[in-house]
Amino acid sequence: MNRVREVVRRPEFTTDLLQIVKSVVAATLAWWISIKILSSPLPFLSPWTALLTVHATVHRSLSRGMQTTVASTIGVGLSFVIGAYLGVSVWTFALALFVGLAGARISWIRDEGVAIATTAIFILGSGFEQQQPLLLDRLIEVGVGVVIGVAVNLLFIPPLRDQQAARYVDSINRRMGDVLVDMADEFCSSWETDQADAWRRETESMSDELATAWQSVRFARESRRANPRYRLGLRRGSRQATGRDVSYEEILTRVDEGISHLRHLARTLHEAAYAEGAWDERFRERWTDIVGDAGRAIADPDADVEPVRDRLTALARQMSDDADLPQETWPLYGSLLTSMQHIAVIVDDVASDREAREG
Repeated sequence: MNRVREVVRRPEFTTDLLQIVKSVVAATLAWWISIKILSSPLPFLSPWTALLTVHATVHRSLSRGMQTTVASTIGVGLSFVIGAYLGVSVWTFALALFVGLAGARISWIRDEGVAIATTAIFILGSGFEQQQPLLLDRLIEVGVGVVIGVAVNLLFIPPLRDQQAARYVDSINRRMGDVLVDMADEFCSSWETDQADAWRRETESMSDELATAWQSVRFARESRRANPRYRLGLRRGSRQATGRDVSYEEILTRVDEGISHLRHLARTLHEAAYAEGAWDERFRERWTDIVGDAGRAIADPDADVEPVRDRLTALARQMSDDADLPQETWPLYGSLLTSMQHIAVIVDDVASDREAREG
C-alpha cells in the first residue's frame, strides 16, 4: 500500500490519469454529437479525430490538431477521388493506402500524416457508395472531432509539467549530496578503490537521469505555451518572488557541471588510494567535514550549514602556509580543493534555486 500511495502521489501519475480522462471525454462527446446532432452514418470519424487531437500539452494539441485536420481532409478527398473515378477494389484500396502513406512523409504534417491513410481506410472500407454524396458531411465530422479535442484539452485542466521538472532536479541534487556525504564518511577513516568505482558509476547514472530531466524540462516549457492555467496564474501574481521564472535550463546546466566535478573528485580519490605516504590528518578532518556539509546542503538546502566556499578558502590558505606539508602531496590536495570549490558554487545555486521555486 505504501508503494501504491507513492506512485499515486507522483505528478506523472496525476498527469497521465488526467490525460486518459480527457481523451475519453473528448472521444465520447464527439461520438455523441455525431450520432445525436449530425446523424452520421460514420460516427467513428469524429471520436477518432478527437482522440488524435488530445495531446499532453495544449500547444501540441493545437499544432497536431491542425495537422490532423489537414491530413484527414486530404484523406477524405483522396478517398472520394479514387472511389468516384476508379471504383473500390483491392487495387484501388491499396492505391489509396500507398498515396496516403506517401503523403504522410510531407514534413509539415509528418506527425499526424498517417491520418491520410487511416481516413481512406474508414471511408473506402465502410461502403463508398453510401458515402459518395456526403463529402461535406465527412469533412464536418473531422472538423468537429478536432475542435472538441482541442477544446477539452484547453478547458479541462490543461497540464503543467513544472512539478515533474522540479522533481527531477531535486532527485539529482539529492543523489549528488548522498555521494558527497558517503565520500566524507569513507574518507574520514579509509577507503578502497571499489568504493571510488561505485561513486563513479553513480555519477554516470546521474548523467542518465539528467538526460531524462532535460526532456521533462522541455516538456514543461511546452506545456506553458498557449496554456490558460499558466496565463491565469501570472495574472494572479504567481510569478516567483525573485521577479522572474526559475530557468530550469540554467539549473540543469549547473547540475551537469556539478556531476562532472563530482566524477572528477571520485577519480581523484580513486588515484589517491595508490598514493604513497600518509595523509595529513588536519587536512583529512577538515576536508571531510566540508565535503559532508556540502553534501547535506545539496541534498537539503534547508540544512543549517556554514558557507562551504569560505571554509575551503581558509583550509587552502592554512595548508599553503604549512611548511611541514610535503610538496609532493599538493597536486593531490589542490585537486581535491579545486573540485570542491566548483561544487561549492553548485551548493549555493541549488539553495537559491529551491528558494526561488518555493517562493
